[in-house]
Amino acid sequence: MAIPRAAREVLSLRALNRATLARQMLLERRKLGATQAVERLAGLQAQAPNPPYIGLWSRIEGFRREQLTEALRKRRIVRMSTLRATLHLMTAKDALAWRPLLEPVHQRGLLGSSHKKELEGLDRAAVIAAGRALLGEQPRTSAELGQALALQWKGREAASLAALIRNNLPLVHMQPAGTWNSRQNAVLQPLGDWLAEAMEAAPATQDDLLLRYLAAFGPATLADAGAWSGLAGWKAVAERLRPQLRVFAGEDGQELFDLPRAPRPDPGTPAPPRLVAEWDNLLLSHADRSRVLSEAHRARVFTVNGIVRGTVLLDGFVAGTWKIEREKLKNIATVLLEPFGRWSKADRAGVEKEALDLLAFASDGEGERHAVRVA
Repeated sequence: MAIPRAAREVLSLRALNRATLARQMLLERRKLGATQAVERLAGLQAQAPNPPYIGLWSRIEGFRREQLTEALRKRRIVRMSTLRATLHLMTAKDALAWRPLLEPVHQRGLLGSSHKKELEGLDRAAVIAAGRALLGEQPRTSAELGQALALQWKGREAASLAALIRNNLPLVHMQPAGTWNSRQNAVLQPLGDWLAEAMEAAPATQDDLLLRYLAAFGPATLADAGAWSGLAGWKAVAERLRPQLRVFAGEDGQELFDLPRAPRPDPGTPAPPRLVAEWDNLLLSHADRSRVLSEAHRARVFTVNGIVRGTVLLDGFVAGTWKIEREKLKNIATVLLEPFGRWSKADRAGVEKEALDLLAFASDGEGERHAVRVA
């Protein structure tokens, strides 16, 4: 029998915060390999090459950049468009299983883009088949793919033809694209070709996806699951799974779904200072971000040009931003910290230590000097 909503245990904002940080490995660093961590985190957003490395550094004890680069080289982790039709690092197994389920997200993204008008009246199936054949001949950049297709479909924009392929085929960004400090355009290859016969995975169901989401980001609402994935239809999924889930209430009465045995630390559990990477999934995986970010600070983190800044966590909540500035002629790297309010002496000391540790991790060469500056 369903528990009346009024009788459900209410989770405070701090309880949600601590549960999320525990699952995101931000309460304490864990001893894990890069592939294990990416699987546990249900992927890492990866538009830029360096943030996923920093995201793993903030979560894994003793993490080294070579660990992620090696996992990418050995095809244990892939960089490709998945959740929200956005570039992510995923384990190869999850990429194979999840991408078919996420096709509607990519189709919707294409229809809502500037390419929609340019693709009207086009035999899309023929273009997709041609694009697949071209990529079967050899991997190509998006620009090269578009130019080759434009030779067959004269008068059509090459960029739009390439976008049609990218949103209809699961394409891996081959190395060195996506590796530390890489700046070159990605060379694309179909996921099946990239992995060859190295791995197989049965397509995931939306039920599977909800369970993985809750393991990494719960307790959460169904709107949160939609914000994370880009998919709709979560109500039916939750009703199917309700008997095996635990349901809480939030402070404003909303239903929060969770796995029965998932960690939910005491709200008073200490949360150490952490520097969270740009575009980190911690800030991008809930419709209601208040569990980590106050709405009053949102505009200082999410910029008008689409950047999601690196953030400072104090007591588990976003309390400022950070970025690395380099003076190459002087060989100095500085972490610039911008607090949203006054930090205590102890908090400032903790953040500055994290910043110096980050600079040691991200150092670009021998003899580089490191500094921390508070704006």
